[in-house]
Amino acid sequence: MGIVALVALSTAVAAPAQAGERPSEMQLREITASVETPALFDDAAGGDADADDPAIWVNRADKSRSRVIGTAKNGGLRVYDLAGREVQTIQPPEGGRFNNVDLITGFGRKRHDYAVVTDRGLDKLRIYRIEASGRLTDVTAADAPRLFSRDDAEVETQATGYGLATYGKYAVVSRRHTTRLGIFRLEERADARRDVVSYRVTDTLDLPKEFRLANGAMWTPCLEPGEEPQIEGMVVDAEAGVLYAAQEDVALWKIRLDRDRFVGVPRVVERVAEYGAEGTYDPETEECALGEPAAEAGRIRADVEGATIYPTGKRDGYLIVSSQGDSKFYVYDRRSNRPVQSFQVGDGQRTDGVEHSDGAAATSVPLPGYPKGLLVLHDGENKPDDSRVSTNFKYVDWREVF
Repeated sequence: MGIVALVALSTAVAAPAQAGERPSEMQLREITASVETPALFDDAAGGDADADDPAIWVNRADKSRSRVIGTAKNGGLRVYDLAGREVQTIQPPEGGRFNNVDLITGFGRKRHDYAVVTDRGLDKLRIYRIEASGRLTDVTAADAPRLFSRDDAEVETQATGYGLATYGKYAVVSRRHTTRLGIFRLEERADARRDVVSYRVTDTLDLPKEFRLANGAMWTPCLEPGEEPQIEGMVVDAEAGVLYAAQEDVALWKIRLDRDRFVGVPRVVERVAEYGAEGTYDPETEECALGEPAAEAGRIRADVEGATIYPTGKRDGYLIVSSQGDSKFYVYDRRSNRPVQSFQVGDGQRTDGVEHSDGAAATSVPLPGYPKGLLVLHDGENKPDDSRVSTNFKYVDWREVF
């Protein structure tokens, strides 16, 4: 879908996917994590490592050697085993900052699995082949193009590749500080006697920047001057041909895909609780003072973040999203998008809870210690033994969720 065709969306009424009803708050389920990864510290001593987004790679030949791959921003990538132990560290290239990660399976001549990462520091994708051992090898083509920026000067503004979701041989990437989404096709080629992977854009889509409320008024989310309401958390339901995209200060969107194109009109699954609230930005605190939300606001406390799918069949299962503002998670029926569950991860005997979560990943494949599958969540306020602020990833046995 071209940009011109989307101009009308900028003032469209954001209609929920299910009959326009405001979801009611349901009983909150209290659960705990069973495993956590080592603390990452976003300071000089910790290598400026800040956990953000996980992906789960299932080793089909030996499930006990499955891996959790997590981004650590300036700290690159961290690879963990099912016990939460770090087994590989990958530093980003100079100037790189790894934001989100997702997986592509069975791609290329040799049907390898790959981890795809948004490098928001350089506005590129980086692609890592996952060996049978679970070790990652960088196979990004040396001439891989910038995702959105025209030149290095534009990269410096950091309106660069941000959120990520993969399907088939494609990656959907969002652009930081904007409402733009792009679809990029991965392409394998031989280079210096080895296979490398590059990519090219096939379509773009701009989500709305302003919204017509039910009372007829126009509303624009309160943000830092010059910024638009951006998207980060995303997941593709490949069986349904649908992208779920979390526009942080607005709503969780449902967008149809047709191979390498966006199609149809984006629909809202649920809005944030602050939807429609007028705000005033304070440059000193870098926060917005908000008024009352619109009547059609939802439950999710901004930012709406980390989206993932737990499949139970070809089209059945659950969609999970993070309500970052109040550290809750909302679960929807995958087929109908109706709310079915809410939970939060509290302190347990072996791990602390999950707060202000950015990224999430789920698998329903039985794994050692996780017979019904695994949910991995970013913890934005990990509690280590000392006073340093840290982040990490928490492993949740799916049996805790349902």
